Amino acid sequence: MPYKEPKIEKLYYSIGEVADMFNVNTSLIRFWEKEFDIIKPHKNKKGNRLFTPKDIENFHLIYHLVKEKGMTLKGAKKKLRENREDTVNNFEVVSRLKKIRSFLIELRDNIE
Repeated sequence: MPYKEPKIEKLYYSIGEVADMFNVNTSLIRFWEKEFDIIKPHKNKKGNRLFTPKDIENFHLIYHLVKEKGMTLKGAKKKLRENREDTVNNFEVVSRLKKIRSFLIELRDNIE
């Protein structure tokens, strides 16, 4: 079995890193922070926002609802407030299926 390097996860991410992860502007990250109460970044002495991995998971969920499913901000807030557990489970299923699909496409390309 080949040795795999353990994946190192950071404790905090800057707003620029978060924006790059989702390919959006930093202003959208700040806007979503104000709109959704599930995102609570820490701020250092300079006032820079520092996002935790939990915040990143919440951004993934919001991004999925707003950008991928096309929900309005009001609809996304309502869905997260009323039915958060089902929303999270649905998002996890979609994420797993996307990973499986990309793996199968990669496998197909390697066979050809």
